[in-house]
Amino acid sequence: MSDHDGPSPGEPDDAMRKRGTASRAKLRVYLGADRRLVAVAPLVVVFLSIVGLGVLDPRPLESAVEASDPVETLAQALLTAIITGVTLVVSINQLVLSRELGPLGDQRERIEGSLSFREDVADLLDAPVAPPEPSAFLRALAESIAARARRLESTVTDEHRVSGADDDPAARVHEFASEVEGNAAAVADRLEGQQFGTFDVLSAALDLNYSWKLYQAARLRRVHDDALPAETTAALSDLRDALELFGPAREHVKTLYFRWELVNLSRSMFYAAVPALVVSIGAILFLNDLGTVTGSTVGVSNLLLVVAAVTAVSLAPFSVLAAAVLRISTVAKRTLSIGPFVLRSETRTDDIEWES
Repeated sequence: MSDHDGPSPGEPDDAMRKRGTASRAKLRVYLGADRRLVAVAPLVVVFLSIVGLGVLDPRPLESAVEASDPVETLAQALLTAIITGVTLVVSINQLVLSRELGPLGDQRERIEGSLSFREDVADLLDAPVAPPEPSAFLRALAESIAARARRLESTVTDEHRVSGADDDPAARVHEFASEVEGNAAAVADRLEGQQFGTFDVLSAALDLNYSWKLYQAARLRRVHDDALPAETTAALSDLRDALELFGPAREHVKTLYFRWELVNLSRSMFYAAVPALVVSIGAILFLNDLGTVTGSTVGVSNLLLVVAAVTAVSLAPFSVLAAAVLRISTVAKRTLSIGPFVLRSETRTDDIEWES
């Protein structure tokens, strides 16, 4: 295990949450927090906000209901929105399922491409077959990257470091190998024992900053080829091959996770839509009469509490949708490119070296 503590100054951090200027708390909500809590939190805020505004309103809600029909109007609007939202989720489901439907030729091309890639990974791992489970598959690749980085580091001995300066090719290779080994080994440890279907698998894989390391490997190979021993250049090429395979492997697992989450989203939306429809329809039918809900609780009108609860429950499907989309869209935005591209300006240094 390398004793390297992180990337060099001016380089993007390995952990995805540390790359960029977004606050850690925001990214924790977007990515790491339990989706159920993320969905419930806005509903609690809506409920408390409506109750608070109702308590502060000098005109009681009962007076407004008696003069007009604000509750019925609100419930009708929510009912329409619920039906529209469920229809939207059905459309999303069709989009997900459309990838699974197709003629025999397309299905054969898909499986041939998958088998071909798995054979390439098995050759890289020097194993009979590649692991079948996604987390084990990514972990094997990460371990291979770490092993190749250690092998690269071992080829650069003190006798190869002539000047000892930071710009010495051997010193730069040693530093690069140490960074890669530490990052890949940490990711492999996090992937151990993880089960696909949870965000933990994808979260760990996203923390292997392979795109930046591909750029570094390509530059070292191109610029310092003549100044490095043949053994070092060969080990550097082997490491780059492993990094190149990790990219599409991670993208494939990310795609599978997105489809898995979208299917789960459609189920969760249905479960949330049923009670939302019940309370919306119930509000339309029964809350137009002041005698239906009377009295107060801890000084707050029961009618106000019921209206706030109806609103919160009716918004549950949209809160579930928002919680899922927040994570999916955040991951998608931060992994738009495949390969050595730096898209976020806040992680780009002004002195990226690309010329000789």
